[in-house]
Amino acid sequence: MSRAEVPESPLAGRTDLAYVAVGDSFTEGVGDPYPDSDGHPHGHFRGWADRFADHAAAHVGRVGYANLAVRGKLLGQVLAEQLPRALELRPDLVTFSAGGNDLLRPGGDPDRLARGVEHAVRQLRATGAEVVLFTGVNFATGYMRARIGVFARFYLNIRTIADRHGCHLVDQWRMDVLTDPRAWHADRLHMSPEGHRRLALGVCEALGVPAEGRWDEPWPPAEAVDWRTARRADLRWARGFLVPWLGRRLTGRSSGDHVTAKRPELTPVVR
Repeated sequence: MSRAEVPESPLAGRTDLAYVAVGDSFTEGVGDPYPDSDGHPHGHFRGWADRFADHAAAHVGRVGYANLAVRGKLLGQVLAEQLPRALELRPDLVTFSAGGNDLLRPGGDPDRLARGVEHAVRQLRATGAEVVLFTGVNFATGYMRARIGVFARFYLNIRTIADRHGCHLVDQWRMDVLTDPRAWHADRLHMSPEGHRRLALGVCEALGVPAEGRWDEPWPPAEAVDWRTARRADLRWARGFLVPWLGRRLTGRSSGDHVTAKRPELTPVVR
């Protein structure tokens, strides 16, 4: 969809909105810390969902917002732990993104995962809620390249689910600006604050919510990096992020162990 084809907002004419965000670290906002993040045992993150809630409050007026997402969660955990709570809250709008952590593990089956997503979507849509789904970014380089075919199959399924159930789709696959390294945190797995800001604008576009700024604004020219500097950065990344991530996988631990939802209740968005 081009920017000229932004749909009429399903939020148009509303004076209040109950919004629930469901998912993993992507939706929790990891990579986009609040100023007080260092004072929290597990960090305190803003992310695209908080940013979108701010935009929605400017458009709607009164927004109750809950964010149930927890980093590291697999799709089965999201369905078991977050979906029932989301249904209890009776939201008008739900953003749902899960399955990426499963696909990063050996044996992740994109078709089986899509069936789980559709199970959730069917229940959410039955309540009358508007549902937003997401594809991921099309990485042609880097450590994700080896798995991109599996992810692409999953995203094709997500598009089909969105069409079948009348969901809104934020198609990151087409958002080429998000492939820029500046859109990503140093861990190369989570978005940077600027990446989260742009994605929030992409969600606004998908829902027809007016917002200042453009997700597709061109990046300024990047400083050239020589081969040796780039390899040193790769080594720092491997030591600082890849090795600990592999260690958690091998020992059955998760970055989300002992982490709880940052916003478990529908609470007003204060602007």
